[in-house]
Amino acid sequence: MARLNDSNVRLAHEIIGRYPRARSATIPLLHLAQEQDGYVTNEAIRHIGELVGATSAEVLGTCTFYEMFKMEPVGKYLINICGTMSCALMGADELMHRAEHKLGIKPGATTPDGMFTLEHAECQAACTEAPCLQVNYRYRYRITPNELDALIDDLRAGKLDGEIPPHGTVARVRQHIPADRLVGAVAPEDVTGPPVWLADNHEVQS
Repeated sequence: MARLNDSNVRLAHEIIGRYPRARSATIPLLHLAQEQDGYVTNEAIRHIGELVGATSAEVLGTCTFYEMFKMEPVGKYLINICGTMSCALMGADELMHRAEHKLGIKPGATTPDGMFTLEHAECQAACTEAPCLQVNYRYRYRITPNELDALIDDLRAGKLDGEIPPHGTVARVRQHIPADRLVGAVAPEDVTGPPVWLADNHEVQS
């Protein structure tokens, strides 16, 4: 169980500095905590509260509202199989049964080696590509049971490490805003003119 490490504390302050109010950084900091440990620890909840000036209960309320945040350890790979209407009609139940057999676990469980967690998912907004699933929120479309077997084998063998990072990694490229494009952390009530990007666009169009 861990608070944010020193490197992530520095990054947290950078992220907080992008917002007019520190609490606006709560969700990005929860992602940062989950990237660090694979899930959001109780200590990280308290630490984020200290950083943004919120109570632990307020940070916890935000964390538990969003399905992507996990408060218990999950596998290196979280497999979400969509079971909503389009996917259900196109074979989602068969995919789930195949995953259960292949992994030896039921939805909501993690394999003994800590590699895989299996979950049901509601609509993943890819209805034309049914049946679909996600691995650490990276999509796989129109997947067949045999393709699911191959996917699990490839993940276990490390063949997809360059494509699918461990659970908690939202992006491998950290956002960077050039100094000349920063708008500044100005509270909404203190804004007196148009945003810098709007003014720049207007000059370009003129």
